[in-house]
Amino acid sequence: MANIRLIKRRIKSAQNIAQITKAMELVAASKMKKAQAAALSGKLYAQKIYDMVMQLSHKVDLASHPLLRKPEKLSGRTLVIVASSNKGLCGGLNTSLFRFLLTQYVHMNTLSCISVGKKGTTFLVRSAATLVADFSQTASVSEHIPAITKLVIDAFTTGQVDQVDLVYNEFLSVARQNPKRKTILPLSIEPSNSVGIKQPSDMLIEPNVQEVFSQLLPHYMENQIRDALLQSEASEHSARMLAMRNATDNALSLMGDLTLLYNKARQEKITYEITDMVTARLAVKES
Repeated sequence: MANIRLIKRRIKSAQNIAQITKAMELVAASKMKKAQAAALSGKLYAQKIYDMVMQLSHKVDLASHPLLRKPEKLSGRTLVIVASSNKGLCGGLNTSLFRFLLTQYVHMNTLSCISVGKKGTTFLVRSAATLVADFSQTASVSEHIPAITKLVIDAFTTGQVDQVDLVYNEFLSVARQNPKRKTILPLSIEPSNSVGIKQPSDMLIEPNVQEVFSQLLPHYMENQIRDALLQSEASEHSARMLAMRNATDNALSLMGDLTLLYNKARQEKITYEITDMVTARLAVKES
């Protein structure tokens, strides 16, 4: 006969777990709504900045911009900004991202990495990649973006790296987040007749196109990084909400199974007690 007291403890434990995971689900859902709104709005803005850069790039001398020139001496190194989460309990989000990172870069020893998120920092330290900077503090993501942008631009313009990539979880929907790789330097200029790039009509640009383009490029870089980090944050909260929802459902299902087992054990105990009483009564009567 199963131990009734032990089953009651297990039911209580499952109930406590369900309450905790439900609360964490609600917290993640609240954060997810804000992060989702910021990611979607930032995604549209980043696309507009990209379109503007593509439009102006056909009216300026590209060779005069250090962010567009390819280094004369190749260093053979790539700088990768890895955006992960600071906390766990978000399903396989980080695992999928790290697996994607390994498939994209076979030779990890040629990578210089900037980590945004403690999980990514732990992974990169264990791998053969060179960790250049770690932005895994609990401060707001937006506070790190100017420093990351400056670090990236300096590393590329001084020839320390030949290419700068972003690796992050792209937010597609609440239930779908996919790892993505995006190359932001060197910036590849699309042909003027490419689909989706409309050439502007004659307009007056002050002080001149060259000056506006030079000021726009760092702003473009900053917005590309901001877009990736906001999408990564929205993906984290969405994945955690779903993981906590699944954990709550599993805890409630376990409570149901344990309750049936408890009732069965309790019925067996009552039956044995009645049987003992009847047996004792018969024994007394016969004696």
